[in-house]
Formats: sequence, structure tokens, C-alpha cells
Amino acid sequence: MRLAALAPAKVNLCLFLGPVREDGRHELVTLFESVSLADELIVDTDADRDEVVCQGVDDPNLVSAALEGLRSRGWDGPRVHVEIAKRIPVAAGMGGGSADAAAVLRLACELAPGRPEEVAALAASLGADVPSQLVPGLVLGSGAGDIVEPFPPLSEHAFVIVPQPVPLSTADVYREADRLGLPRGGDELARLHQELLAALRPSARLDSRYSINDLSAAAVSACPEIADALTAVGGAGAETVLVCGSGPTVAGVLWGTDAAARASTAAESLGPDFRGATHAVPVGAEFGLPRVA
Repeated sequence: MRLAALAPAKVNLCLFLGPVREDGRHELVTLFESVSLADELIVDTDADRDEVVCQGVDDPNLVSAALEGLRSRGWDGPRVHVEIAKRIPVAAGMGGGSADAAAVLRLACELAPGRPEEVAALAASLGADVPSQLVPGLVLGSGAGDIVEPFPPLSEHAFVIVPQPVPLSTADVYREADRLGLPRGGDELARLHQELLAALRPSARLDSRYSINDLSAAAVSACPEIADALTAVGGAGAETVLVCGSGPTVAGVLWGTDAAARASTAAESLGPDFRGATHAVPVGAEFGLPRVA
């Protein structure tokens, strides 16, 4: 049997950075949204052993860790060969590795159903971004980003996405954020969390007051070229411009019924100066459903 699933990237519509926790991670309040820029996973069950192949990526893959975690929890699905077609930039702040891990968990549950609570616990153990991507859509994350709450879609919008040629280490960006004194206090973070909960009404447009990524200054400090991309994306017509996660990818948000067309035009205009510039639209749960390949 061959199954396939898309693994959508995520864009942070906001990211508020809080204090360091006892486990060394930071408290966060962040609004994730899955987008149509996606990797594709093909799973073949005619395999002698679990194997993951991702051309051009040599580092250990979270998909391998997800399969190992499933086996250790008693998952009795067939041995699988997983091939990943990478379209999400690597180490770019768009959660590509986490998206792939979430997609393989969806595929595994199709092959041999597991208990949802065990899959959720495994997702959380793989990284803070994985739980938010188990079911694509709009998700508010808190804790270290691993406590997730889904929300209905916002008003119609689209994205122009500008990758950078140099990857950034998430750990390095967080260390730089601490050095720059960027984290907010716990009380302020809690207040922003409550305000966001109130603002996330169905079909609402996110208030620009919340379109902030507290990691931006740290990402720009680590990769100054990001500043040029932020300026260029704003000049191309995006109403809001943000660093994706810990960077270095830059995303511009365009709102309105014609947002997708305007995002496409913006990406085309940015292409000569920013290789890989593209556009994307929000996607929901149906986007990541497994299918027969």
C-alpha cells in the first residue's frame, strides 16, 4: 500500500515571548496558521524496515523520531519506507520538520489506529511545534507553544513568503532574545493571551496590535539580511510583515477577497531580488488528510 499526505508549513501571525521556564524553555503565546506551502510524504508499506529518505537533508529527521516513538508505544503498523519531498525551507522558522512529523503521525493512524491521547503525548515530546500541526488550521499555542487550542478561520487573507539563503538556529535566536532582554513578564503575557482569546472571532481580521513577533529583533541581529526582506515585503503591498517563528523566513499578510491574487503579484515582484519568494493561502484540516498515492 502507498499512502500520501501533505505537511503544511506554518506562519506565526503573532508570537509573544515570555520568561524562561524551569525546563529551560520560554513561555509563549503564539498564533499559528497552516499554509499551502507544504512538503509531501509518501509512505510505502512494502518495506523490510522503517526508513526515512529526504533528499538534500542529512540531519536526523523528526519523522524517524516519530516512527521510533510510535513503535516504543506499541504501535503495530507495518514497516514503512517514507519519502519526503521537501518544499518548506529548512531551518527557516516555518516548522517544516515538525510538519513532516505530524504528517507521518496522521499516516500512521491511517495504517493502524492508535489512541489519540498517546499520539498527542508523542507529538508534544517531539517538539513544541508538532502538536499544533497534527490537525492543520489556525491554532493558539501557549505554554512552550505545545498547549494548543484550535480556532475557526479568520477573515480571508493570504501570504507572500520570502525565504533567506542562510538557515538560523532556533536555539541561537532564543539566546540572542535573552541577551537583548526581549522576553515579557508573566503578567503581561497572561494579559495578551486573554486579549487574543477575545479577538479570535470567526471570520474576524486580526487586529494589527497583535501582529507582532517578539523574536524579530533577535532574528535580525543574528541575520541582518532579514531587515531588507522585511522592508521589501512591506513595499510589495503586505499590510503586515513578520518574521516566521525564529526566522529567517519573512511573511507578509494581505487581507481581503483579492488577497491571494495580490500575494501572487507581490511574490512575482520580489522574485528577482529574493530567490524562492512565493505566495500561500491558509489551509485547514482537510488539506493534510492521508490519501492513496
